[in-house]
Amino acid sequence: MEGKRVRDSSVIIAQVMIPQDANPAGNVHGGIVMKLIDTAAAVAASRHARRNAVTASIDRLDFHHAVYVGNLLFFKASLNMVGRTSMEVGVRVEAEDIITGVVRHTASAYLTFVALDENGKPREVPQLIIETEEEIRRNREARIRREARLAEKRREASCQLDPGSCT
Repeated sequence: MEGKRVRDSSVIIAQVMIPQDANPAGNVHGGIVMKLIDTAAAVAASRHARRNAVTASIDRLDFHHAVYVGNLLFFKASLNMVGRTSMEVGVRVEAEDIITGVVRHTASAYLTFVALDENGKPREVPQLIIETEEEIRRNREARIRREARLAEKRREASCQLDPGSCT
């Protein structure tokens, strides 16, 4: 299976926030932003795998600034790391005030996806070809997050076997 470059599966999705996306004060609900983050990440993962990919986890989601009705949101998703069947996708959300032109980094998230075959079973994905210093940094940080996830899973499994050891 031939590897793929980060830029081959990256995606930018734009969406204007409307009143139905917000509370009465005009602040867009975090859940709306989360759904669109998941959508953008799923597109990037599926483009890389060229098959269905499902969300396995969201490691981190940080909101930096509020989003308001009328903002144009950009969801910039790209792969950070690829395992055998899983992929970490980073999503950066930027909000543009279309009247003033001011753009703010409003949220960031890291999601893990698993590629599935026709029977819904995990399927191998192409390796990730890393080309730039930024991609190297993002891949290194993704590997650190993966190790932390795996360590937490091992700790949880140990606690299930011996609950008294996990107080």
